[in-house]
Amino acid sequence: MPFYDYNCDACGPFTSVRTMEKSAEPCSCPDCGRDAPRAFLTMPFVAGMDSARRNAFATNERAANDPKRSSLTGHGAGCSCCSSGKQSRKTLTRPDGSKSFPTARPWQISH
Repeated sequence: MPFYDYNCDACGPFTSVRTMEKSAEPCSCPDCGRDAPRAFLTMPFVAGMDSARRNAFATNERAANDPKRSSLTGHGAGCSCCSSGKQSRKTLTRPDGSKSFPTARPWQISH
């Protein structure tokens, strides 16, 4: 909700958070409780920025709550992160279900 300035005759100016529907209506003063009319004490702030920066912020916002999924990006057939049926050639699966990676980084311990 936006902030609006009001001016009480007895107590002076104060700022209140109200809905846009009630912005023009008088607001009760937090100190004395009288109705105070709206006052324009500060200049309205209009946020503006260049389009590249605005697009970067929009991309970050979108990524925060709705990240891209690989099914939508189309990595193609044989992609190791998207394909579910094919196993990598570097993976060796034994009959007991254990896996080993004979060609990939033999010095690394696998889980």
